[in-house]
Amino acid sequence: MMPLTVRQALALIGLIICVSVLAACTLDMREQPRYDPLEPSAFFADGASARPRVADTVARGQLRLDDHLYTGRIDNRFAQTFPFTVTLQTLARGRERYDIFCGPCHGLAGNGDGVMIDYGMRAPNSFHDPDVAAQPPGYYFAIISNGTRIMPDYAARISPEDRWAIVAYIRALQLSQHVDVSQLSSEDLAALEETGN
Repeated sequence: MMPLTVRQALALIGLIICVSVLAACTLDMREQPRYDPLEPSAFFADGASARPRVADTVARGQLRLDDHLYTGRIDNRFAQTFPFTVTLQTLARGRERYDIFCGPCHGLAGNGDGVMIDYGMRAPNSFHDPDVAAQPPGYYFAIISNGTRIMPDYAARISPEDRWAIVAYIRALQLSQHVDVSQLSSEDLAALEETGN
């Protein structure tokens, strides 16, 4: 083996120093500069690491300018109408959501005789009670959104569109239970007789 020249020795020493310096720099994710939640900070004047929300900002997807759709109110009164045209597809979606979220307490026909009554829960009002049936659609939307007495709020679990679909289905249930037979067509009467109702 040939002896190293001075130049080669210096290059080798420089390479060893560079490798050891680079190996000493371990900036991996476990050592990143960050704050734990609610940890104090000397960087900000208020001493808190968590920053307050900037005034008048809205989270992405949370801008809700249509009061009718999102609150069930028009001019701070319960809406008498739906914010969109109710279709058979809307009613089908409303029935699906109603059966999941409302049926256990209110019953599948809206009589207030759901399965939860068997477990000791107080029976809710029937949707067919004249005072309840007289309420505008916005009233039902607000109750689903905000809850009342023993009923929890469902705003976080059911989208506004699905809440309106449930309201439309409740209206269909109310109409189906109080139809004047004289207003039915002969085909509808024949269909009812076939089902035995």
